[in-house]
Amino acid sequence: MATFWKLLGPLALLAVLVIGDQIRINRPGHKYRLTVEVETPAGLKSASGVLAVTPDRGYNNRGRTLTSGDAVFVDLGGGKNLVALLAHRDKTLDLDAINYVALRAYGEAGGQRVSFSQMSRMTGVVPVTGALIPLLVTFADPADPASMRRVAPDDLAAHLGPGYRLQRVTAEAVPNGFWPIDFGGPLGE
Repeated sequence: MATFWKLLGPLALLAVLVIGDQIRINRPGHKYRLTVEVETPAGLKSASGVLAVTPDRGYNNRGRTLTSGDAVFVDLGGGKNLVALLAHRDKTLDLDAINYVALRAYGEAGGQRVSFSQMSRMTGVVPVTGALIPLLVTFADPADPASMRRVAPDDLAAHLGPGYRLQRVTAEAVPNGFWPIDFGGPLGE
């Protein structure tokens, strides 16, 4: 029995170290709210989503930064929609560029480079413009992925009809919270 009590302390310390290290590895570096606003014949429609950006802090040196969250789905009414995917399209589909949207938008808004470590201290809403705007699509039938059509940010009317225009896309740094219990309020978004 005495041996058990002698081992309990080191085992508890080891457990605390392993749990603490997993929190360090998996905690997002920063979070941001991506908001999409669309001018419609019925008025302004908008939607937003919070994206968590987690840098690679593991021991295998993969070097991959990951973003978790959902695409932003704007219900425009009348069966129409606009979706900002967590991707960009240049010559190919780029799934990594979404990791840096807020960072680059804050840099453009402030006129200077913003580092990854500075992002959790950024405040205010900044515009997401030009090549930073995620890939926009619309679905004729949201239940049918084959009905998806790419939409140019400067020509929503071509796919959605007259009176539809992208008003703006914005990013806003939000509280990071305390992973893994960052489920709202003072604990993060």
